[in-house]
Amino acid sequence: MAVRTRRYSARDVTVLVIGLGVAIVVNVGLIWGPTLASVGLSGTDWNGIGPLRWVGGRNYADLAGAYPPFWSAVRNNLLWLGFLGLVATPFGLLCAVLLDRRLRLSRLYQSALYLPVVLSLAVVGFIAQLVYSSDYGVLNAVTGLSVDWLGDRSINIWVVMVAAGWRHVGYVMIIYLAGLKAVDPALKEAAAIDGASEAQTFFRVVFPTLRPVNVIVLVITVIEALRAFDIVYAINRGRNGLELLSVLVTENIVGEASRIGFGSAIAVILLAISIGFIVTYLSQLFREE
Repeated sequence: MAVRTRRYSARDVTVLVIGLGVAIVVNVGLIWGPTLASVGLSGTDWNGIGPLRWVGGRNYADLAGAYPPFWSAVRNNLLWLGFLGLVATPFGLLCAVLLDRRLRLSRLYQSALYLPVVLSLAVVGFIAQLVYSSDYGVLNAVTGLSVDWLGDRSINIWVVMVAAGWRHVGYVMIIYLAGLKAVDPALKEAAAIDGASEAQTFFRVVFPTLRPVNVIVLVITVIEALRAFDIVYAINRGRNGLELLSVLVTENIVGEASRIGFGSAIAVILLAISIGFIVTYLSQLFREE
């Protein structure tokens, strides 16, 4: 019996070309175009008005040696990534596991944990000011302390990460909860019949099946940690201990002294760090498979 192949009409081809063409143009114009432009501009000395002047790798050399805020920002971004990845993400997974057991009032708990996700990081920054302010903050009022949580550069990064983690937990929780709902109950039943405890069932049976979800959560965590900007900018414009790479990019490109080439170099480094984490994890994942 001959297999009949479907022939696309001229209308079908036109719809496909338009649909794919629009998506490709938008992707190139809004993502890859600015990305490649930043890579090119990172080797120039340009203020956005005068002529372009090629300086090669001088911007990167200045970042490494003659620009002290850069290393503070790198340290803070890595701390941010470590906190979200090692504290907030596991806590979100724990919340998802508990809610998956259909506890009483689980819908209420789920809504309460997810509520911060609908808030932007800028709004979370304003809420953090209400909580941590040394003058009118709720934390000092309740505990009777007089700590300058946001002004002390030795502790302000930690309390701001807690505020950002509050939002991240709900995001991770809802993603893992969706993944747990898709796990075949027969796997858990088979593990229970074999005498596995709940912890053994989760780590040896359930968690390995969540590998695709883990990839999504990893990518989201890396992106959230490296693009963090709103919350620190809302608190003190990302200064006095809250320096982040994204803030430095903004200050150098659209600040008072516009240095587009220098800011683009910071953006390229930020891009390289994010791609490095994601590509390393995905390569190990595919190698295991």
